[in-house]
Amino acid sequence: MGIKIIPRHGNTFKEKLYLPAIVGGLKVTFSHFFKNLKDTSNIETLCYPEQRPKDITNRYRGVHRLTKREDDSVKCVACFMCATACPAECIFIEATEREDGIDEKMPKKFSIDLLECVFCGGCVEACPCDAIRMDTGIFSFVKKKKEDFVVDIDTLLSHEPMKGGN
Repeated sequence: MGIKIIPRHGNTFKEKLYLPAIVGGLKVTFSHFFKNLKDTSNIETLCYPEQRPKDITNRYRGVHRLTKREDDSVKCVACFMCATACPAECIFIEATEREDGIDEKMPKKFSIDLLECVFCGGCVEACPCDAIRMDTGIFSFVKKKKEDFVVDIDTLLSHEPMKGGN
């Protein structure tokens, strides 16, 4: 019938104990440990936060920011495209009517829950006005309370782009 029988490996008592695999792994680990203990000059260290990682490119997706027009008004037109495109559903927008006549509406409230965000960049791609970007270069943020990770419109407008970025 064309059935091919493949023999199983690992049937011996020695293989069932996994001892050779464990000993082999420990051998590799200890060889690296003693090599680094003997010559510490080859160990790469980073004194964070005083030193920043050098491998962060301009395309890195950092914390979000909202952009402004030349007249310092917010570019966002509260179209909800970013919130719709967000797979984590972490963007919350409340729209209001715009009084200056530039657009029909603007965000009254705009917040992003950074604990829920997966930093996929879907919101940036979905925005038709280039109002939201993830080019701040902020890749590490520490807060004391869970509520502090929800950034509001004022915080998003205060973020600056990373040097060398757009």
